[in-house]
Amino acid sequence: MKNTGMLRRLDSLNRIVIPKEIRTTMNLDIGDSIEFFADHETGFLGMQKYVGASCKLCSSTENLTYFRGSLLCKNCTVELKANIGVSPIPIPVVKEHAYTEKRSYQSSQNLIESLKELLRRYPNAAQNEYAKWLGVSQGRVSQLKRLL
Repeated sequence: MKNTGMLRRLDSLNRIVIPKEIRTTMNLDIGDSIEFFADHETGFLGMQKYVGASCKLCSSTENLTYFRGSLLCKNCTVELKANIGVSPIPIPVVKEHAYTEKRSYQSSQNLIESLKELLRRYPNAAQNEYAKWLGVSQGRVSQLKRLL
């Protein structure tokens, strides 16, 4: 189910106009019958082109049988029994966890010395660049700057 974002108001006779984009998408023509579905609990109103009694899988109207709440034609029933056109459910690919190296511990004094050198060499660099060069977070660079 997709929200189209289209709004239509009821007119004085409580009618609405179905937008042309939806009529085209649903292959609705003048004179076609429309079937409405309503869920009173959620306030949902749905509609579809009415085709009468037809096969749930292929929309055929001949040789129908009723199976578990749905109508199926003889051809679809035979195909399902013989597993014709049935594909197995694809197994989702499990991504391997990307190994991330842990940062090596550096003493604050060593980091301060390295930061001083970087500040002297690259005075206009951004804080995220200092963090990348030192192998620490931007928050840690900010802490080291306060210790200077």
